[in-house]
Amino acid sequence: MSIPSQQHALAILTKKGAWGLIPAGVEQPGPGEILVRVESTALNPIDWKVQATEYSNYMQEYPAILGSDSAGVVVAVGEGVDNLAVGDRVFHQGFFTNRLATFKQYAVIGADIAAKIPDNLTFDEAATIPLGLATAAIGLYNETWERGGANLVAPWSEGGRGKYARQPIVVFGGSSSVGQFVLQSAKLSGFSPIITTVSPRNNDFVKSLGATHTIDRSLSAEEIQSTIKKITSDPVKIVYDAISIESTQTVAYDVLSPGGILIIVLNPLIPKEKLTSDKKVINTYGTVHAELNRKFGQGLYSNLTNLFKSGDYKPNPVEALPGGLTGIIEGLERLQNDKVSGRKLVAHPQETVTLK
Repeated sequence: MSIPSQQHALAILTKKGAWGLIPAGVEQPGPGEILVRVESTALNPIDWKVQATEYSNYMQEYPAILGSDSAGVVVAVGEGVDNLAVGDRVFHQGFFTNRLATFKQYAVIGADIAAKIPDNLTFDEAATIPLGLATAAIGLYNETWERGGANLVAPWSEGGRGKYARQPIVVFGGSSSVGQFVLQSAKLSGFSPIITTVSPRNNDFVKSLGATHTIDRSLSAEEIQSTIKKITSDPVKIVYDAISIESTQTVAYDVLSPGGILIIVLNPLIPKEKLTSDKKVINTYGTVHAELNRKFGQGLYSNLTNLFKSGDYKPNPVEALPGGLTGIIEGLERLQNDKVSGRKLVAHPQETVTLK
């Protein structure tokens, strides 16, 4: 399979600066790695936040290529790779380095944290999975460390399927990309009731993913708390805030019962005077690339093909963007302005004008 030496990539040109299309070399896979021709790459809120906010400190070099979701075809394999071969359709998570990012036409990834795409998924659908599912799964099932998870038994592990029956869980932002995978995970783990905040227009959608009860996200903190108490009188020991702005973190913390764990996906914003020693807050780091998440990620990715083939997990609904990599810029503006709900924006790097 012919591999070019140069490719298009979408990058932040300077720290907190503009997005622009740049030429970049095509990396060769090292030992244990594969090179993927990226057919679909998905957009995430963290992308515009790295461009516009203090999250710019994530990047160590500029121009900075971003992108955390990739689906494509293996075009080269490094030494020692025996689980994947040239021609395989795969999906994987990118990372915050130019070498591992996915807003480009070819991406390198460790073969241990890539999975084959089952025949029932398209490239676009597969590209919606990596970051969202990693964030959900690490937060719920990885070991409890500062950026880890609640250390629950994963449903793909022995004894994990249905283990938490008759235990309530509350999810803030059930229709978000991460929230969709939290709901599906909670269903597989047996949680009940599964309560989520959501825009009413997405009630039926989140119920199809496993939610048993929905609460209008526009209600006041007091109304949300009282509604949850009407739904269940059992202590709520797991709360997952997939939105994690200050208002959701605060009410999520109030909903949490003593001895419970609140999982958030952005920096902690709960007022210090509210914090107590009997409630744990974990700011999960939703990447399988992190050293303390890598082993967990290997176990996750070894099961993903079958979990999606069986329908145990479903990808996010997709909206494909026109214009190849350049279409990402307008898509990120929509994300920043909260103009996307219940679906994942996906771009097609190979539709970008070919370099001459």
